[in-house]
Amino acid sequence: MKIGPVRLDNNLILAPLAGITNLPFRLLAKEAGCGLVYSEMISSNGLIHHSRRTEKLMDSVPREKPLSVQLFGASPHIMAEAAGIVESSGASILDINFGCSVKKIIKTGAGAALMRTPDIAEAVIKAVRGAVKIPLSIKIRSGWDRSGRQAFELARIAEDCGVDAIAVHPRTATQGFGGVADWSLIAAIKKRVSIPVMGNGDIVTCRDAVRMLETTGCDGVMIGRAAIGNPMIFSQVLSCMKNEPEQAIDLERRFALIHRFLDASIQYFGEDHACKMMRSRLGWFVKGLPLAKKFRESIKQVSSRDQAVDLIEQYREALINHSGV
Repeated sequence: MKIGPVRLDNNLILAPLAGITNLPFRLLAKEAGCGLVYSEMISSNGLIHHSRRTEKLMDSVPREKPLSVQLFGASPHIMAEAAGIVESSGASILDINFGCSVKKIIKTGAGAALMRTPDIAEAVIKAVRGAVKIPLSIKIRSGWDRSGRQAFELARIAEDCGVDAIAVHPRTATQGFGGVADWSLIAAIKKRVSIPVMGNGDIVTCRDAVRMLETTGCDGVMIGRAAIGNPMIFSQVLSCMKNEPEQAIDLERRFALIHRFLDASIQYFGEDHACKMMRSRLGWFVKGLPLAKKFRESIKQVSSRDQAVDLIEQYREALINHSGV
């Protein structure tokens, strides 16, 4: 799969997830075989005002490349200026968010709100396209009703304006993450444009990813929530695509992953901040396991690496004893 001149190792993509797809998490996905990783959603206003907190979201290392950095905003000239900053940061691809339906984003006219204002959306795309030379993609929803009319219109505008790829999450703005994603919309948009289309939504298992590719004809599969706590899903999907047995994530591999995420987060954020984050995030990796609730309770006050390691190892031993292994 290619997005502009950027060739991916495969067509599996980590979706941008606010508060989740930071550098340490992206590296786990990349290690698992993900072909393209996305940054968290980044404010164009924050970038042009040189917010250090916003700029940090663009931090990257060579081994995660290619990296797509996602911007949101509703002002063409501010988005263009921010796009130049993104390009200067070394991003491989720039993505514009047209899908976020969080109220505070909608209120600013950005995210999914732009799907109701195609004239502004077109001005934003043209301004950004004219500001950067790196590949440009957009991420959209169905729009504000189930017909997909707004998605079709924005896809046409995007292709006409020189966008290199489109990611489609076929839920309406009002659905949020509820209900069922209408994969037929992905197939319909794929038929209407000549640029690559990435499908997103309701990928829970590796078989879902293969089924999306087969039923919609999309060029790539974007995985979001299913990767939280299991970035190894990318290696599992790659196995499924080759008709090989799905790679089981045994306890040893799962706990090695937890330790790597803890240490990478501490190295990147610092011990104090990282451990506060771990109070909720370590729980991602144990979903569905026995005694998980007790482990999640135990880490709510974790304040140091040593304490976190002790609690992780205590839980691992408890699981071994529980299963009789």
